[in-house]
Amino acid sequence: MIQLKENDKIFFGGGDMNISPELVEEKIEEMNETLLIYRSAIKEVKTKLDILDDELKIRRKRNPIEYMKSRVKTPGSIMDKLQRKGLEMSIYAAKKNLNDIAGIRVICSFVGDIYDIADMLKRQDDIKVIEEKDYIKNPKSNGYRSLHLVVEVPIFFSDHVESVRVEVQIRTIAMDFWASLEHKLYYKKSGETPIHITNDLKECADLIASTDIRMQDIHRKVDELRY
Repeated sequence: MIQLKENDKIFFGGGDMNISPELVEEKIEEMNETLLIYRSAIKEVKTKLDILDDELKIRRKRNPIEYMKSRVKTPGSIMDKLQRKGLEMSIYAAKKNLNDIAGIRVICSFVGDIYDIADMLKRQDDIKVIEEKDYIKNPKSNGYRSLHLVVEVPIFFSDHVESVRVEVQIRTIAMDFWASLEHKLYYKKSGETPIHITNDLKECADLIASTDIRMQDIHRKVDELRY
């Protein structure tokens, strides 16, 4: 359950800093229900991914998914993103405009596994693909690589069905290693980064990508020896 902080009142009260305690409680309850919906969506998508991983373990004799991480944004993070985008500070605006309130990161062994998992997930009848960005074939300028999907999945509650968006990021162990360290280096950093550091990080990203390609090729050759 969330607890309201003084500087969150603008979010829960729609900008009125003199809202009544009753309305605050109502808004908090609304947010708790909203976060429940997104946590439920994560469970739904993770279950689908677990089933695919189990199936491929039987068919291919290995698990393509190494592990998964998930999170639901906190009210503070949601508020910050709405503010950065210049959007209304409300729960309604968050649900309508933000695709990453619920997020799952899927870490795979090989690059080929990324596309296999993504294709199998997209083919499921109750999954609707809202957006797809391939930063593996088209890396970001800093070297970041990952496959991003925004999918919409139905969540069945006792009295209604809710369609909820979840951002799914699929990447290799090496890609996740680079992205995690890059995030730690830049977390809460202000000001411009010296060009030599930017270049070094880009070079590391390219080396990691090259290693991923070589490991994929070695994996293919080992599979050929088995058969």
